[in-house]
Order: sequence, then C-alpha cells, then structure tokens
Amino acid sequence: MKIQTDLGTVEILPDVFTSISGWAANNCFGVKGMASRSVSDGFVYLLRRENLAKGVKVSFSPEGTVSVELHIVVEHGVNIPAASRSIIAEVRYLVEKTTGVPVDNVEVCVDSIMAGR
Repeated sequence: MKIQTDLGTVEILPDVFTSISGWAANNCFGVKGMASRSVSDGFVYLLRRENLAKGVKVSFSPEGTVSVELHIVVEHGVNIPAASRSIIAEVRYLVEKTTGVPVDNVEVCVDSIMAGR
C-alpha cells in the first residue's frame, strides 16, 4: 500500500499488516494462537509465534482501506463472540494506530478449540 504525503511516498508492505494483525490477535484473552489448515489432510495446525502471519490474510481496497481475515485457535471454555469482539477491536486499533491506514473489515474465523496448555 502506498501513501502519498507532503514529503513523498510511503510504501507499507503487506507483511507489515499481517504481522501487526497476528501479533494483536495472539495477545488477546482466550486466543491460543493462529491457525493454519492443511490442504492435503484438512487438519488445523496451531502456528508458532514466528509464523503468526500465516494465519492472517490481508486485502486492500482501491479506496485505500485494508481488510483483515484471521484464522485462530481459542481456549476451551472461552466465550467465542466476546473474544471475537475483543480481537476485532484490538486488531483494528493497532493496525490503524501503527500504519495510519483505515481498517474496513476484520473477520475472525475460529478454526479450532484447544483444551489445556
């Protein structure tokens, strides 16, 4: 995404948006981690902290906004709607605060529930 300022052009790569979004979601209450679904066997895998961006899809609109899709694994017993609202608010806030780009939509996909540590 390119942003034109008085001093010149700033280019923010998509990896910046995925990293910020993954980090923000992963630090919310009830989130065990980001998820990745295997195409070959259909299983959901919990990603390590260094691979958070793999559970995030980012798309840009012609109007200059960004949309984020998160695939997460939550703890057993967590209120999923409440956790999702918290994740949406946190991701929206951090992406807009850090990059200055308005967030159009944040979609949370709960791919799995995990019990215990």
